[in-house]
Amino acid sequence: MIILGIDPGYAIVGIGVIEYKGGKHRYIHHCAITTPAGMPTTERLQIIFREMNLLLDEYKPDAVAIEELFFNSNQKTAINVAQARGVLLVSVTNRNIPIYEYTPLQVKQSITGYGRADKKQIQTMVKMLLHLNAIPKPDDAADALAIAITHTQTSGLSKALGFNKVK
Repeated sequence: MIILGIDPGYAIVGIGVIEYKGGKHRYIHHCAITTPAGMPTTERLQIIFREMNLLLDEYKPDAVAIEELFFNSNQKTAINVAQARGVLLVSVTNRNIPIYEYTPLQVKQSITGYGRADKKQIQTMVKMLLHLNAIPKPDDAADALAIAITHTQTSGLSKALGFNKVK
């Protein structure tokens, strides 16, 4: 099974692609879709949509795992990231690929066994689980790989554990 993980963003969208077969993870690819500050919103969203389409065409995932949005304060950032997330979801939905969403807490628990794990702990576990020589960069891509791994560790238990398949 090929899983494409997405850490949604507006300036940076983290992407991680893995294969899960026979209970083992195999790293395939990671990258970031970036959009420059100062560019009009519609153009930034168009870049995200176009790049996501190219990645979906290239890797042909069996499932997509995406992080649910969580924001503390900045409404402008929240709206922009929500718009970018919507564009990503449309791109995947247009290909009839199943989409699963996970909260940051669910990803931390799945990857480290601890819901309050910090970014460094998650990155170290991603490196270890995927047998990589270094922690993937940028951080957003490492997060996307963690989201993809989370799906492999929870997909069979999704309903029982409260993980949601996007309808």
